[in-house]
Amino acid sequence: MRWTVLNSPIGEFSVATDGAAVRGAHFGRVAAAVEQPVDELDRQVVAELRAYFAGEVTGFEMPVAVPRGSDFERAVWREMTRIPYGETLTYGEVARRVGDAGAARAVGVACNRNPIPVLVPCHRIVGAGGKLVGFGGGLDRKVKLLELEAGVALRRAWSGC
Repeated sequence: MRWTVLNSPIGEFSVATDGAAVRGAHFGRVAAAVEQPVDELDRQVVAELRAYFAGEVTGFEMPVAVPRGSDFERAVWREMTRIPYGETLTYGEVARRVGDAGAARAVGVACNRNPIPVLVPCHRIVGAGGKLVGFGGGLDRKVKLLELEAGVALRRAWSGC
């Protein structure tokens, strides 16, 4: 895997590709990360992430392949990708959607184990009543990501775009 790092509003953000798909992401700089994309996929990933952080796009086209995880974790991660941009769901609601209404805590564990944060948007999952709880990248990053998406969603809704 190759790691590329980019500066973003949430600090340095590293993304791993294998030549065919994104396989990982990490808040901060990974020691082996380079700043210049190596191939076309890396250039696409960096361009899409920059556009996302600039509020210019609300989704990703890059190929993503989750490299590991239990069946439950994969179900949670799939459900995360279905949460619309600028919206949130609670851990309990995600648990219900994956077929185990009593598994809200397990959803939280799956969020913490998400190998591709931001692209698989675990930041869109919140506690009961919309409470901001837990985030592998720190709550300050979660708040920034949610504010970014909410602001873009509102501007688009108000402008009719």
